[in-house]
Amino acid sequence: MLSVRRLVPRSPNPWGNRLRRTIGLLGGSFNPAHQGHRHISLQALRSLGLDEVWWLVAPQNPLKPVDGMAPLAERLEGATRLVRHPRIRITALEAELGTRYTADTLAELRRRFPACRFVWLMGADNLAQIVRWGRWTTIFQSVAVAVFDRSPYSYPSLAGKAAKRFAFSRLPAHRGARLADRDPPAWVFLHLRRHPASATAIRRDRTAGL
Repeated sequence: MLSVRRLVPRSPNPWGNRLRRTIGLLGGSFNPAHQGHRHISLQALRSLGLDEVWWLVAPQNPLKPVDGMAPLAERLEGATRLVRHPRIRITALEAELGTRYTADTLAELRRRFPACRFVWLMGADNLAQIVRWGRWTTIFQSVAVAVFDRSPYSYPSLAGKAAKRFAFSRLPAHRGARLADRDPPAWVFLHLRRHPASATAIRRDRTAGL
C-alpha cells in the first residue's frame, strides 16, 4: 500500500518559484477537513483545467471563534490523511507567509509565484458572505474566482451584493475551463453534485460521541 506521504505532494515552497502552473486555491479552517472539501477539489481539477489545488489551512479565520478551533497542526494532519491525491497539496502557507486576510495572502502568492495563474475556489455560502471579508473587492480584482453550488445558499448568493457588484464579469459555466486565462475580475458559478459533508455537523457528532 502506498503511504500518505507518497500520495500527497509536499507543501509549496513559501518563498515561491517561477514554474508555470494553473493553481486552484481552497482556503478555510478545515476544522476538520472532510470529503466535501475533497469533492470540490476534484471537481475543480476536472472543470477548470487546473494543474493542482492547494488547500490553504488557515491558522485562524478572523470571522470564526477561537473557541472550538483545533490546533493548526492537528487540522493539517487530518487534511493530509484525508486527501490522498497527487494533485492536491495541503499547505500552511498563510502561517508561513504571515498573512491573516485572503486579500493579503493572494497578493503574496502572486508576488512569490509570478508565473502561476491562480483561481480562488469557494462554495456558494462564502459568496453570500464574502462582503464581510477584509477588502473583498480586491479578491475579485486579483484572481479569477470559481463558486460551487452549495444548497441552500446558492440562490441567496447569486442575488447578493458580491454577485451583483461583479455581474458583468461572470462567465457562463461551460467556459469554466478558460477561466484562469481571463484577466480578473472574472468568475463562474458551477453546478455540481452536492456533497452532504459539513464540518459543523462532524464537530457536533464528535461532541455527542457519535
